[in-house]
Amino acid sequence: MDEEILRKLCAKKAVEYIKNNFIVGLGAGRNIACLIELISKENLKIKVVTPSDNTRKLCFKYGIEVIEACLVDKVDVAFDGCCEVDEDFYASKGAGGVFTKEKIVGAMAKEYILLIDKSKLKKKLTFKFPVALEIVKDSLKYVCRSVSELGGEFSVRTSNNKDGYLITEDGNLLLDVKFENIDDFKKLNFDLKNITGVIETSIFTTEVTKLILAAYDGVKVISRGDVK
Repeated sequence: MDEEILRKLCAKKAVEYIKNNFIVGLGAGRNIACLIELISKENLKIKVVTPSDNTRKLCFKYGIEVIEACLVDKVDVAFDGCCEVDEDFYASKGAGGVFTKEKIVGAMAKEYILLIDKSKLKKKLTFKFPVALEIVKDSLKYVCRSVSELGGEFSVRTSNNKDGYLITEDGNLLLDVKFENIDDFKKLNFDLKNITGVIETSIFTTEVTKLILAAYDGVKVISRGDVK
């Protein structure tokens, strides 16, 4: 069974959670792209909120209405991907740099469901991916010193499209921080968010409610607590 078939099976399971007139949060990635195509084929009448420009463009292509997240206070169901997720349902994100807005959508969602393949489910989050921080520009040096005191090795994210630091559309900076030997990611998330100038982190500790897991032996749904 190839990866494209797995993505389609994952999307087919995900669409079971969508009903007409829902407000649906969508992240980015190939699984989400498959889901958008299936939503169009099912002729579901929904409105989408998304922090992803690519997802917004795909929705426009398939005739799916997109609205700004600031216009809603709740989302019926949201779907996204991740770098990793563990058995505590702590998820690591941040590669795309829109994790703050993804967290806003996740917080508004009654169900926040990750579409993943089996390789991304870990017993505990690893240190393969850095923790990303969105920070106020004026706080840069202070935040760098503070994360160093927490044992982190930091780098300010840059862009291939321009010289200097990458600036988010909200005018902030992104800091990528590598940690080793962290036993408690919930505490790490709290400590990082407690640094003045840090807007948000790429560690999701409370938002995820379900996983739709695609594997070569089929697709299954795991709810928070099922793996305990």
